[in-house]
Amino acid sequence: MCPASGVRPTSGRPAGREASRARVAGTGCDDGRVTQIPASGEATAQDEVAALCSDLIRIDTTNPGDHSGPGERVAAERVAALLAEAGLEPAVLESRPGRSSVVARISGTDPGRAALLIHGHLDVVPAEAADWQVHPFSGELSGGCIWGRGAVDMKDMDAMILAVVRQRLREGRRPQRDVVLAFVADEEAGGTYGARWLVDNHPDLFDGVTEAIGEVGGFSATIGGRRIYPIQTAEKGMAWMRLTARGAAGHGSMLQPDNAVTELAETVARIGRHEWPVRLTPSVTAFLAEAAAALGIDFTPDAADEVLAKLGPITRMVGATLTNTVNPTVLNAGYKVNVVPQTASADLDGRFLPGHEEEFFAEVDELLGTAVRREFIHHDVALETTFDGGLCAAMTAALLAEDAAARIVPYCLSGGTDAKSFSRLGIRCFGFTPLRLPADLDFSGMFHGVDERVPVEALRFGVRVLDRFLDHC
Repeated sequence: MCPASGVRPTSGRPAGREASRARVAGTGCDDGRVTQIPASGEATAQDEVAALCSDLIRIDTTNPGDHSGPGERVAAERVAALLAEAGLEPAVLESRPGRSSVVARISGTDPGRAALLIHGHLDVVPAEAADWQVHPFSGELSGGCIWGRGAVDMKDMDAMILAVVRQRLREGRRPQRDVVLAFVADEEAGGTYGARWLVDNHPDLFDGVTEAIGEVGGFSATIGGRRIYPIQTAEKGMAWMRLTARGAAGHGSMLQPDNAVTELAETVARIGRHEWPVRLTPSVTAFLAEAAAALGIDFTPDAADEVLAKLGPITRMVGATLTNTVNPTVLNAGYKVNVVPQTASADLDGRFLPGHEEEFFAEVDELLGTAVRREFIHHDVALETTFDGGLCAAMTAALLAEDAAARIVPYCLSGGTDAKSFSRLGIRCFGFTPLRLPADLDFSGMFHGVDERVPVEALRFGVRVLDRFLDHC
């Protein structure tokens, strides 16, 4: 076991060695089933990763966004125990009861180098069991895949990080630079009680960190017969908005020209059907150019639609990065069929491209008109960095060593990640969750979808890549 400098807990309980041994040898679930995780010193990351992923999925960390869920405490304690068994001193920190994150630091062999952050989130979005082929919190192994909510978003990466770190520490293999590990709460609601809280209240945990990897990138997409591995160098900004219309309350049988529901419905339809102009950012252009080459298409900006039409399942994710977007997601109005309500509201999920925030809000406000007001539910920045430097070279080399046919390319994520919060500390962030996936797997469609699952072989590939990456980053 190598020497390691840990982070002392500043709140919550540090995981003890005895507790960690009990949990690693066999972890119980509410239904009495047990996921066996090899506890032997000879166990490798590839041996452990599937069981770790299944085990984490079976801990319900549903985050509805209003603190009504179970929270991340149980998962955080499980992660802390696994890290403690490997010799680290993890801190379990709570932003509010049950909303827990874990942070630990591994000391590198070269103290003069800047530190690296590797982060993942522990929470997941809700899941309706009736919609799934298997129970979403079963962590079931079926058809060569681990199934369940979080299998791709993102307990797969949490498990890969844990598996790789545990093996390296057992073998005494420290990275060259300090590595800070963060398993955080609340990412699925914008990170206010997770990464953002850590950055605002415990920035010292990230002293010396200049670069980071997290979700979503490094997974393969087969385009034109070639495996392309997009590395996330950009992500859209977030504008979760609530629209409110006010009118005159009254009897449903009478003429009601000042009807809040009508005004809101017309506004929501106008925004939902709006066609946004194409804006090709550097990361999007780089990805489309590589995809075009794989498809045998001469790429020009005018050919973007032609390329997009031939990308396959990843089209939905990539297509959303060509423009700003707004999707209506929630409607609320009224309380009785014969009563015209005084107010009506709608929630919208808006995403704006790096460099286009001002244009986005100007266009939204023009679509609103004067009768509907908007307010933020959550607002956060868009990010974009260049694909260059030693970290990018390490990611590329690690992928190529495991898949010589890989084509590595930067891309923009249509969603958002905890990189938004960590960027506030001046950290340069990338999405790198390496997985080699079957060509016909609709991986992007499983984010927040039903029947979420990850192939076991993809997890094993991922730990091999991450291990190589840590040797050279």
